[in-house]
Amino acid sequence: MKYKTALVLAGGAFGTSIAFVLAQHFEKVIIMVRSNEIYEEINSGENTTYLPHQKLPSTIKAALSWSEVENIKSGEIELIISGLPMAAIDDFCKKNIHEVETLLKKGTPFISLAKGIDHQTLLLPDEMYRSHFQKYHSQFMYLSGPSFAKEIVDKQITIVSLAGEDREVLIKGCEMLGTEFFKALPTTDVKGVLLGGSLKNVIAIAGGIMEGLGYNHNTRAALITRGIVEMLRFGKEFGARPETFYGPSGMGDLILTTTGELSRNKSFGIEIAKGRKPEDIIKNSKSVVEGYKTTKAAYLLANKKNIRARIFSGLYEVLYNNHDPKEVIQMLMMLPPKFDDEL
Repeated sequence: MKYKTALVLAGGAFGTSIAFVLAQHFEKVIIMVRSNEIYEEINSGENTTYLPHQKLPSTIKAALSWSEVENIKSGEIELIISGLPMAAIDDFCKKNIHEVETLLKKGTPFISLAKGIDHQTLLLPDEMYRSHFQKYHSQFMYLSGPSFAKEIVDKQITIVSLAGEDREVLIKGCEMLGTEFFKALPTTDVKGVLLGGSLKNVIAIAGGIMEGLGYNHNTRAALITRGIVEMLRFGKEFGARPETFYGPSGMGDLILTTTGELSRNKSFGIEIAKGRKPEDIIKNSKSVVEGYKTTKAAYLLANKKNIRARIFSGLYEVLYNNHDPKEVIQMLMMLPPKFDDEL
């Protein structure tokens, strides 16, 4: 083993799958959880709640507290992975700022898996973490790309983007994550990677609605190609590089989440097409559907910055104003044509 201990914050499906990746190179991978149920499951060798029927290596252990982390770890903690969803980041940082800062002071790299835009503050994950750990911002990295958790644990070849400010830290992060089945590609375009990872979830919900209404391949291709155009408009406002949106965290993730059967956001859209209310679906879902709140955030952001985002605005009307998706689609199709460089 190359490394001693990695710490994963939160034991959802994606965080657990990245713990599985790290277990290939780390003597110990500790997943810090809040639920006693998930704690027992992981320590029994399987995260039954989020990744059923996927066996975990014995080197992956769950912990309920920082003191338990200290007792379990093998040597120094050399990497922190945050599997916290957007809604949990601020609260976790406030409550655990001392413990996280203690690790960051030692130069420990920190990788966030969060995908989304906060619908209240309109902040991206990097801005949220920076508000708590400004002094250590160069140690933070952000992972995004086409990566279903189940397929990662099945050792399906997966390529993602890893974005950060410091090139040396990025290379170190990529090396720590790299295996024969999982590869992270470094980039300094943090905004491009985060916007791609966030906005594609919205398009995936729209794709699920389209599929649920009976539309097929032509429609899916149209949605993906027009979706990437609208994503690029958001990217321009944040100074992101256009080529980032054609990489793993943009086009790659967009294709996966709009076509893959394991996509939570797509499945959410299919349920919406059946006439179910968004709140009811969310209430009965164990996993976070990031695209739901990101739809609202993107809509508000588009209005604030005058971004032409017809798909995002149309989906907002469906999810938040209870508009009939068929009528919204017809309205979008009947809008007068414009060149892509016109506002």
